[in-house]
Amino acid sequence: MRVQPGPTLEPMLELPVIDLGRMDYAAAYRLQVAHHEEVLAARDAGRPEPGRLLLVEHDPPVITVSRREGAAAHLLASPDILARLGVQVAETDRGGDITYHGPGQLVAYPILDLNFLRLRLHDYLRLLEQSVIDLVAEFQIPSHRDPAATGVWVPGLAEPSRSSKICAIGIRIKRWVTLHGLAINVTTNLEHFNLIVPCGLAGRSVTSLQREAAARQLATPSMHEVKQRLHASLARNLSQRPRAGDPGPT
Repeated sequence: MRVQPGPTLEPMLELPVIDLGRMDYAAAYRLQVAHHEEVLAARDAGRPEPGRLLLVEHDPPVITVSRREGAAAHLLASPDILARLGVQVAETDRGGDITYHGPGQLVAYPILDLNFLRLRLHDYLRLLEQSVIDLVAEFQIPSHRDPAATGVWVPGLAEPSRSSKICAIGIRIKRWVTLHGLAINVTTNLEHFNLIVPCGLAGRSVTSLQREAAARQLATPSMHEVKQRLHASLARNLSQRPRAGDPGPT
């Protein structure tokens, strides 16, 4: 019997990571744009690269509102309340609706050349979700996708059908190079999510690694550990894509 060869797997991808520490949203966005231009310039010069990964905690905290119709209506707090709490509001050009970023939340901005990586938009979103699902599992916390809502969700201990979002995802693609990305709640102040309708999903709760670890009598992972494991998970999933049958975007 002749055995058909399986798809060839790419070697482990070298994905440079740039840790920005804590930084305000506007400054981090300017860096995203600069790295996006560098990745595009490398492609245009005939020496394409996979890209790089920016990691940041946004400080001061910020609510980002997309240009989607109705997104601004999901901001519940008054200007006075926001000022008292020190929470900024910024318009964003990513997809999605409205979300919150602040200290204790790991925000990852993969600036990736999807042409080089032979990835389509849908596959890229699923890869981001899977990378977070794999990461959360390393801390003994189950999580899953929701077919009706992009992101990563943790089932309730008492009511598994009532899931809470632990990771929000919102991206933009310009000339097939990505911007924006995902936000994982590690030790985030979850009360600040009461200032908005998170992601425009009324009645859906949010959670954090800290809350889920405590509910299972586990230690809360450090931000440093989450950064390292997210980088490894994302690089691993990008490397394990089969070449065969995936012509990629053009």
